[in-house]
Amino acid sequence: MSSILNRRVATILFLGFSSGLPLALSGGTLQAWLTVEGVDIKTIGLFTLVGLPYTLKFLWSPLLDRFAFPLFGRRRGWILVFQVLLLILIFAMSMISPAKTPWLLAFFAFGLAFASSSQDIVIDAYRAEVLREKERGLGAAVSVTGYRIAMLISGALALILSGILGWQSTYMVMAVLMVLGMTATWLGPEPEDPGTPPKTLQEAVSGPLVEFFSRKGAWAMLALIVLYKLGDAFAGSLTTSFLIRGVGFSVGEVGAINKGMGLVATIVGALFGGALMARLGLFRSLLLFGILQAVSNLSFMVLAMLGKSYPMLVFTIGFENLAGGMGTAAFVAFLMALCNHNFTATQFALLSALASLGRVFVGPTSGVLVDEFGWLLFFLITFLAALPGLVLLWKMRESVQTLEKGKGLLK
Repeated sequence: MSSILNRRVATILFLGFSSGLPLALSGGTLQAWLTVEGVDIKTIGLFTLVGLPYTLKFLWSPLLDRFAFPLFGRRRGWILVFQVLLLILIFAMSMISPAKTPWLLAFFAFGLAFASSSQDIVIDAYRAEVLREKERGLGAAVSVTGYRIAMLISGALALILSGILGWQSTYMVMAVLMVLGMTATWLGPEPEDPGTPPKTLQEAVSGPLVEFFSRKGAWAMLALIVLYKLGDAFAGSLTTSFLIRGVGFSVGEVGAINKGMGLVATIVGALFGGALMARLGLFRSLLLFGILQAVSNLSFMVLAMLGKSYPMLVFTIGFENLAGGMGTAAFVAFLMALCNHNFTATQFALLSALASLGRVFVGPTSGVLVDEFGWLLFFLITFLAALPGLVLLWKMRESVQTLEKGKGLLK
């Protein structure tokens, strides 16, 4: 363990924090500020559009593969640029009155989302390039941990601080916290294998796709990316509604156990899974953690059968989030292993966007299935939805094991 707790992993922890901090400041926390200030609901609804850069970030990721900032290398230079920009934008938002100039605030919030999503692109690329093979699992885990802690600070803690310090001072505090990520970027190491930047913008756009699809088994790997977390996403899409409406827990109980304890379990699962990956390797970790994710969905079936049982609720939420955290650590490590270091920014952005497709499409389907079959059968279906990914993973075991050795997909 001590051999993989090093400067590279520590840097990734603080960069995960830097990545997670801005998200709520242009999302849920900003929405709370607008509501308190009396901004009309139609305007608040339109503010949700400022988050578009997060879903479209793959469009400009080739620029960040092609061009390098003159200082701190191809990745760290851009990360520091976006961190400085984020600090300035968050501070600028603190100086604006939402009630008087909401559209000016929207402009800066959109800029914040753009700079934040751009920072995410380069941090993802840097993480994939700087971590050695044995460090990927723990690196993914500490990145998730830093990200979740930052979201708590810019989400729940920011709402608490707003009642004490006021909204403007709260946003100023959040701006200052960006210094933590900037310091990590300044002190962070350069990747040992940074890859060769594309020579032209055309190569930066087409090269990632051409290189990836030139590999044997590329389409199967894409299918695995979509399917691996599908059952987990299926079950998670209506968890809150199930706990409140399906088995009758109160909103407060759901908040404390599902959100509070669930977050802790996710972080513990990610860290434990990341550490375990160093022993198990990529393929065995993906398989074991994927099985645990699938089985954890069955615990919701048991809860549906038992009804309002507090011990079963604690077990179910703990088990589901622990397994989900372990699966996430392995899955992010898997995405990192798939990236060619010449095009890491674009390939990781595209692969992670593809991975989110399952979460997008299961939501509407989930509601229909619950309405048609009830909660018990719904969670059985979510368990069955996890099986195709596990079967495909087993069939692709040779290719995944090849990734563990840093050789890419079989040619």
